[in-house]
Amino acid sequence: MITDCYDEKTDSVIQLGDVYGPAPEKPLIDKCMIIYSDEISKYLLENYKCEQIGFIGACNGNFPVYKFSSNGEEIGFYLSPTGSAVASSSCYEVSWQTGAKKFVMFGSCGSLDGEKTKGKFVVPTESYRGEGASYYYAPPADYITIKNAQKLASIFDKLKIPYILGKNWSCDAILRETKGLCAARRSEGCISVDMELSGMQAICDYHGIELYDFLEAGDVLSETSYEIEGLHGANHNLGKLFIAIELMKHI
Repeated sequence: MITDCYDEKTDSVIQLGDVYGPAPEKPLIDKCMIIYSDEISKYLLENYKCEQIGFIGACNGNFPVYKFSSNGEEIGFYLSPTGSAVASSSCYEVSWQTGAKKFVMFGSCGSLDGEKTKGKFVVPTESYRGEGASYYYAPPADYITIKNAQKLASIFDKLKIPYILGKNWSCDAILRETKGLCAARRSEGCISVDMELSGMQAICDYHGIELYDFLEAGDVLSETSYEIEGLHGANHNLGKLFIAIELMKHI
């Protein structure tokens, strides 16, 4: 069973050094943004002087990793694959190649409570482990704690950014977010649903990486209907990018 997959007694057969060679002796960057919007990634490439410093290798193509300068600080970024398994392993691959230990992740999410999330960013405090990757990096449990939620909330307070703290549900099976499962997660206090967070937090905890995550609600999964109108804006809103760049000064 998947709950038996956490093995802390033996080493991984595949090591990143076998794929990418040794990690750099001196970090190339300290902080990195995880981006899920192709439009936001293109904006950075078109409006900042970006330098490629690595790549996420895959048989279906490589995903470049870049850095740029803002406010006197060099910041990394890459366009991440979606889904918990690939997104979380990609984060570790980027950390290995660049030395980055602080990652800011921002993307869209589905809202399980449209009234609570309207006009606010979601800062998840816990995430329900409805995916597979986290069970290989953390002991089995229903939820995983998002460690830097309160720290991120404090920064949002300082910057006067509207947000709501709450539980999240990470679900890789986007077409099987059933009415029953939505109701169950809602009854436990979940206000949002995404595809990556629980796996990402698990791999970051395992490898000593600091993760800061905030989400923008787009589509709404209510008890009676599905509202998709806000999804495109939540996916590609440049405001999240500028917030993430500002956050780099505070983490």
